[in-house]
Amino acid sequence: MVSSNEFGSHTWDLLLTVDHQHEGVDKEFPLQVTGDLHVGGLMLKLVEKIKIAQDWSDYAFWWEQKKCWLLKTHWTLDKCGVQADAKLIFTTQHKMLRLRLPNMKTVRLKVSFSSMVFKAVSDICKMLNIRRPEELSLLKQSEGTLKKKKKKDKNSKEPATEDILNLCNSPVSSGLPANSGLYSKTMTPIYDPVSGSPASSTMTWFSDGSTAEQSCSILALSQSPCSPEMLAEMYQPRTLADKAKLNAGWLDSSRSLMEQDVQEEDQLLLRFKYYTFFDLNPKYDAVRINQIYEQARWAILLEEIDCTEEEMLIFAALQYHVSKLSLSSETQDSTCESEVDEVEAALSNLEVTLEGGNKSNILEDITDIPKLADNLKLVRPKKLALKAIKTYWFVFRDTSISYFKNKESAQGEPIDKLNLKGCEVVPDVNVAAKKFGIKLLIPVADGMNEVYLRCDNEDQYARWMAACVLASKGRTMADSSYQPEVQKILSFLQMKNWTMCSQAASEPENVDMKPECFVSPRYTKKFKSKQLTARILEAHQNVSQMSLVEAKLRFIQAWQSLPEFGLSYYVVRFKGSKKDDVLGVSYNRLIRIDMATGDPITTWRFSNMKQWNVNWEIRQVAIEFDQNVSIAFTCLSADCKIIHEYIGGYIFLSTRSKDHNETLDEELFHKLTGGQE
Repeated sequence: MVSSNEFGSHTWDLLLTVDHQHEGVDKEFPLQVTGDLHVGGLMLKLVEKIKIAQDWSDYAFWWEQKKCWLLKTHWTLDKCGVQADAKLIFTTQHKMLRLRLPNMKTVRLKVSFSSMVFKAVSDICKMLNIRRPEELSLLKQSEGTLKKKKKKDKNSKEPATEDILNLCNSPVSSGLPANSGLYSKTMTPIYDPVSGSPASSTMTWFSDGSTAEQSCSILALSQSPCSPEMLAEMYQPRTLADKAKLNAGWLDSSRSLMEQDVQEEDQLLLRFKYYTFFDLNPKYDAVRINQIYEQARWAILLEEIDCTEEEMLIFAALQYHVSKLSLSSETQDSTCESEVDEVEAALSNLEVTLEGGNKSNILEDITDIPKLADNLKLVRPKKLALKAIKTYWFVFRDTSISYFKNKESAQGEPIDKLNLKGCEVVPDVNVAAKKFGIKLLIPVADGMNEVYLRCDNEDQYARWMAACVLASKGRTMADSSYQPEVQKILSFLQMKNWTMCSQAASEPENVDMKPECFVSPRYTKKFKSKQLTARILEAHQNVSQMSLVEAKLRFIQAWQSLPEFGLSYYVVRFKGSKKDDVLGVSYNRLIRIDMATGDPITTWRFSNMKQWNVNWEIRQVAIEFDQNVSIAFTCLSADCKIIHEYIGGYIFLSTRSKDHNETLDEELFHKLTGGQE
């Protein structure tokens, strides 16, 4: 019988490949090893045999066949499962990667190919000075979204390489621990809150030389508008299935880049994956605000999200204003003290509110149950495209709307009571035509019940719309976010409410504007260039006094108010169904959508979710909700892991708090999103 000592001392040959750049030196080295040799010892033996004096600290073993890193250096080869046929490559963990940012600018930097993507993205965001890295992730562009560009690729390779911003000399890129760079963990203002430019005094405290200044100045500034020809060449989704292609390539946050077949010098997209932008602050977030603005801008221009003609003109006016201010050197060099003071005053008011100031109103707020009561028009769609419109007395209390024949009968039983918890709220507004409608899609046993409410004016609409939005999330008008929501709706309506003046009418001749750069191609075909210019200038009157950062924040706010905002689409097949549907994943709900018509069929709120799991063998996601509601589906347009990670990611983001001082519970994120394949 062979003793354990004799068995442990048995040696065998292992062929190792070294990924180095030294000419005339072998890349393959055979070593005699034993099963009880630990990975760290194998590294030491290999480096001694190579006999090249260099820093090997960033090197680790990559197991080619199993597509995994051997990072636990104290593990033995037996424990790792390494045998004589294993192909181990001794290579650097940090490699060059090209990232296309939301503003379409490409940066080249060194990234950890051995860390989980979640950690790699966090390091990338530190380099780029983007707070809240958990909102972003890396995306592989799917084949379907590249088709339009292939024709011109041959001719456009050279200019593309010239446009790359090289950040490979920054500390994180070199594989070293990152210093704070421009990423301020001490909450010292590092940007001017009006122009978004770096505050000069803090540049000397936090900057890491010219690289930090260069990346900051470029990434915090809006890019010049692209040409209509370039826009026409880019991928524009036409259907929900096309939109689903945009979300198919998200990388798995719980695995490394190498494990997902990403090679050195590959290009990936860095995008905001989760549409919950927490704690946006102009003083620290100039790069983050600009990149969110750019992602929103391209989503509008490429029609990844639908908007009305009126809304498109608002977006065009804000883009025109931002591009004008970005080109103006005065904006970058000057700060408006009065506006800085306004920001300070707003922050002080917020502090007073949070600390429980203005105590005289507290008792009144507790005892007063907020409600709305008004005459509104109820529009009920009928067969043969006829609509019944009738005025009723509506009462909104808690999360329900009751309506009565008139005000006098409000003490009795209502004609009907609508519970808005979990419903879809869609604005139906045309300010020019004085149309202020609210479309409610209320969940019922066999789908969604459609109800339309018509308001008489902007104020009434803002109050009722804000109440409906909150009620759909299970919150009442007593919630502290009700008044801000009303003000947000009013300010958006105000931007839409422009009137033609003689000055604007005469301006198109004198203004050097390419209106086709600010609207989607559909509107370029619909209007002549002069007409577009005139209409954009009309809309511009309402935003012309805004500062650069305010204009970007207004653009983001207007984007957030669109009905489809924050929805990521996937083609799925529900259990028991014979046809494909589209699943929309949002920050607080899942929506089943009819693929042919685009109409919502059912909505499920995360707040009602009891548990979810994945059957990895058949790639099926199963979710249980309150009241014994359960659903199961397979994903056809992407791996089911992506949807699983989306759900867990949004739940993780809902746990964030400013008190946590920006520290992320990475372990909790991986528990919620990792999955056990």
